[in-house]
Amino acid sequence: MSASLLEVISYVFFHLVMSCGIIFCGNSSHSPIIFRIQKKAIRIMEGCGNRVSCRSLFKKLQILPLTSQYILSLLVFVVQNKNIFSTNNENHNLDTRQRNNLYLSQANLTIHQKGAYCSGIKIFNNLPLEMLLVNEKSSKFPTKKFLYTYSFYTMKEYLSQS
Repeated sequence: MSASLLEVISYVFFHLVMSCGIIFCGNSSHSPIIFRIQKKAIRIMEGCGNRVSCRSLFKKLQILPLTSQYILSLLVFVVQNKNIFSTNNENHNLDTRQRNNLYLSQANLTIHQKGAYCSGIKIFNNLPLEMLLVNEKSSKFPTKKFLYTYSFYTMKEYLSQS
């Protein structure tokens, strides 16, 4: 099969299926299985063996790994629903460095902590400052470019990048 046909098949079978409801199940226990399948498809598209690292292949093909797609979807959710979030400045009068970050309320339930609302706040608050300024003014393109560049495999990797 030609490379362009494989890319179309990959897009239809993986990207579209992954994108449906990813903000709700992108942090589930089944995510590593889906990610392994995605990496296997990337290797097949590029004709590589099982032991070849896919990080450079994701960048080359301009395909977001599952976790990066999850991050992008949550960021889009937060930006589009900014009215349901409040900032730290709105919740207390202290003039701190994080005063403009989104307010993350304390929650005891793991299901709430791993849900779209809390995860979206954590991801949004962890964006580099220059990305926050760009996101306020324009579309998600610079954020997508940032995610293509770093090609995050895990949430821990994203949260520790700054």
